[in-house]
Amino acid sequence: MVSICGIDEAGKGPVIGPLVVCGVKIAEERESELKALGVNDSKLLSPKRREFLFDKILDLVDDHKLVVLGPSDIDAALQDPSTNLLWFEADHIAGIINSLNPDKAFIDCPSNNISAFDDYLRSKLNTDAELVSEHKADKNHPVVAAASIIAKVTRDRAIEELKKKYGNFGSGYPSDPVTRAWLEQNYREYPKIIRKSWQTFKNLIAKKEQKGLSDF
Repeated sequence: MVSICGIDEAGKGPVIGPLVVCGVKIAEERESELKALGVNDSKLLSPKRREFLFDKILDLVDDHKLVVLGPSDIDAALQDPSTNLLWFEADHIAGIINSLNPDKAFIDCPSNNISAFDDYLRSKLNTDAELVSEHKADKNHPVVAAASIIAKVTRDRAIEELKKKYGNFGSGYPSDPVTRAWLEQNYREYPKIIRKSWQTFKNLIAKKEQKGLSDF
């Protein structure tokens, strides 16, 4: 019996909140059951539909692994000159593959250079799992789509909990006017939920410092 896992992430781009990486594992011959369940790329499903599928996916798959990386984890990695966001994510993808130990791993590749990504990923593995890295793998493989749903729902739930504590900061993406307004008003009071390594935050600090200098 060949075991496969799918790996995807949610929340790489936002300036607020965690990055969630998920892997799910199932027997290859049972992957069609995920498709029959209605599993699809999480971006193509409504929040209500993703919530509906969340527990059904976890009941169906053989195993899963979630990694939730907060802003401080991301900032610390990006301050390390030996790594970057891509390799940081790859390290955690490798950790998931090592933990689930499938025969084959399908990955929604975060890199434009799939070959270099696979080479790096392989160097971090302690398993002989076959790697299949693709762009848009969440659309091509139900097992990756299942991982994308679990990651997305997990992150969405975390974001709702943060909003209960810190107010409505919108989507958390730098392009969101609600997010940008919230950052302007709250960046000093609630720094721990903000990714300070993001250019959006750095620009805000530079703007505030420049304004402070102009007051003299």
